Amino acid sequence: MVGEEPVEQLYFKGEPLFTIFHNETEQFSITKIRVLDTNTDYDEKEIVIKGYFARLQEGISYMFYGEFVSHLKYGKQFSVHSYQTFIPNTKDGLIAYLSSDLFYGIGKKTATKIVDELGEQAITKIMNSPAVLENVPGLKKETAQKLVESLQENQGFEQIVIHLAKYQIGMKLAQKIYQKYKNEAISIIKEDPYQLVYDIEGFGFITADQIARQNGLPYNHPNRIGAGYIYVLQQSALDGHVFLPIETGVKQVYHLLSQASLSLTEQEILDGLDKLNTGKIIIVQEGRMYLPSLYYAEDGVASNLNRLTEKSVEEKTPLAELMKIIGEIEEAEILSYGKEQFEAINQALHSKVMILTGGPGTGKTTVIKGILKAYAAIHDIPIDPSDYEDKSEYPFILTAPTGRASKRLKESTGLPAVTIHRLLGWDGDNGFDKNKDNPLSGKFLIVDEFSMVDIWLANWLFQAIPDDMQVLLVGDEDQLPSVGPGQVLSDLLESEKVPYITLTEVYRQKEGSKIIQLAHLIKNDTCTDDDLSNDKDFSFLSCHEKQVVDVITVVIQRALEKGITMTDIQILAPMYRSEAGISAINKKVQQLVNPKTNQKREVKANDVVFRVGDKVIQLVNQPEDGVYNGDIGEVVAIFTEEENVDNTEQLVVSFDEREVVYERKDYINLMHAFCVSIHKSQGSEFPIVIMPIVGGYRRMLRKNLIYTALTRAKQSLIICGDKQAFLQGVKTLDTNKRYTSLKEQLFLLQSVSQSLKLEDDELPVEEEENEISPYDFME
Repeated sequence: MVGEEPVEQLYFKGEPLFTIFHNETEQFSITKIRVLDTNTDYDEKEIVIKGYFARLQEGISYMFYGEFVSHLKYGKQFSVHSYQTFIPNTKDGLIAYLSSDLFYGIGKKTATKIVDELGEQAITKIMNSPAVLENVPGLKKETAQKLVESLQENQGFEQIVIHLAKYQIGMKLAQKIYQKYKNEAISIIKEDPYQLVYDIEGFGFITADQIARQNGLPYNHPNRIGAGYIYVLQQSALDGHVFLPIETGVKQVYHLLSQASLSLTEQEILDGLDKLNTGKIIIVQEGRMYLPSLYYAEDGVASNLNRLTEKSVEEKTPLAELMKIIGEIEEAEILSYGKEQFEAINQALHSKVMILTGGPGTGKTTVIKGILKAYAAIHDIPIDPSDYEDKSEYPFILTAPTGRASKRLKESTGLPAVTIHRLLGWDGDNGFDKNKDNPLSGKFLIVDEFSMVDIWLANWLFQAIPDDMQVLLVGDEDQLPSVGPGQVLSDLLESEKVPYITLTEVYRQKEGSKIIQLAHLIKNDTCTDDDLSNDKDFSFLSCHEKQVVDVITVVIQRALEKGITMTDIQILAPMYRSEAGISAINKKVQQLVNPKTNQKREVKANDVVFRVGDKVIQLVNQPEDGVYNGDIGEVVAIFTEEENVDNTEQLVVSFDEREVVYERKDYINLMHAFCVSIHKSQGSEFPIVIMPIVGGYRRMLRKNLIYTALTRAKQSLIICGDKQAFLQGVKTLDTNKRYTSLKEQLFLLQSVSQSLKLEDDELPVEEEENEISPYDFME
């Protein structure tokens, strides 16, 4: 309102005592400082600050602006939004500053000369015009140059943060920009913001276009076409594509860039693509255009698979010996492996890489356990991790793409399992500790729910697998493909370059599971209206679209009356916005299971009310807090500003006994999870699944989507809605074809590998005892 005074920013003036944590790549720091001044009521002499800034210099004072936060483990901290070196405003202070360790070669005597000549505004004058140092008597040219460079290094980032703030660009992205361009950053942003789309990950075309408009740049800026291509390819990757056909991509870029007043021709767009390909900013191959990261990811997966599969397993187990070992396992476990299952175990033990696929109830977990036990028996090693004093010597690695999937794998096998990100040592910014130079240690790797693995993650995983490791990839090819780009499992199966076994015999169906029966009817395209009859673990409640949300609440109410909790019930739907969408269902179910009362605290963020006791889902990865996209938890506490010693509103969520604190700005990372999307449910399993199916979902209803949702149910499945919409959905194949070329990469690499192999009669006669090199046979 007019007449209101601006809110003063909270600040601390302080000197760094020591660095607790510093990530050089991200420039994220946690540092303890000595408090020299503050406009807060904080009365301690020291405080921990955290934020995106370079390593601070001891003995130098800084001004830090931000807000208080509270960490469950580390207590009260100050989160820095911006900062700057504190420049003293007195002659003595300025001399002390210039003669500090921050400026190499400047002693007290030289610093005094500079201040005497330039006055108390010396720093500003030097930054504006370094030539003023020529007037300082006796100052060497080399010393002056080093002083200017040091000042620019220490003052430059602070200026960039302030400049970028007017474009709503935060410190994290500002840090990336400064790392790339240093003191040229501001001029580049003003003159060519589109360059940042090429160079800075996370800097988008729309932001660059907005900055260009603010700075009066023309619509026909030379780099605008290139930035448009990158944006279009980035958006297509979000839809799962690894590449776009040139014709498709050019049309999309033309449409994007021609929305402005400038009219561009398709030839200009094509010329722009040719320039990008020449500079390897975009890769053009066989009428396709790729982002380099996706092109090289596919190439990496293909080449590393080729590297692994061209070798054979050294230790072969005779069939009679393997049958004896399997018989002993069957006797100990009181089970009997089917023919397919035995073939799968045999194949896995004798393959460098193998795929195990099959629908629900076909015994994939039983086979996994059989492979592990048989491998241990063949190599005469214990399978129990506790039998290994040195944990790095444990031969088995079990992993899955998500926390919930790895937890299921651990529970089903009784052996340790972790997420792929944790296995590879993810640092939170798409970087991994494990790679070809620092590979995994172990002998047998099992990757469950492999259909969820995108091409980027697959590339990181395969390059970290050493030559002497065997690999088993487990998944269901009929489920939804990965959220990220690619369809790695499907491409590998279709290529037939990796041996695979498909389990078809259904074992749980023999136990009377209607869910399993229905899943395989859908899988085999034989599901009819008669198959939707109710059973002990399945119900189809026919109702109109306008009734479906009320029907869901009635089902939940009856379950609650029987003592079932929402922990065991999960509603799965395909769409967020509709009369029967995820948002509407969450709002209605919250009113039923966790209504507003005077005893329960709540906070409102936009149109969403979070209440103590709410079931919520994490929407982004937060590795620093140990929670990841798709994790489901419960709101266990809410603290208001008035009662919180940190003077900030906080919401606390418990994830499997791990509690995470969210401030208001982080509420966007959460949403209610009484109902979640089918995509978010991948890799998970729930005792009871409620699935609404209505005509309003029609554009989303596809066979693989319904199949994925249905197979999430472990004990009971309840479908509410329209039978015809369901039956039409299971007959509709996903026509949103993903553009991938992994199959072709595998064929190409194998044919090249085969062409380089020599038959025995082609080998040259060795005349000397010198070592033969492959290069001896190449021109």
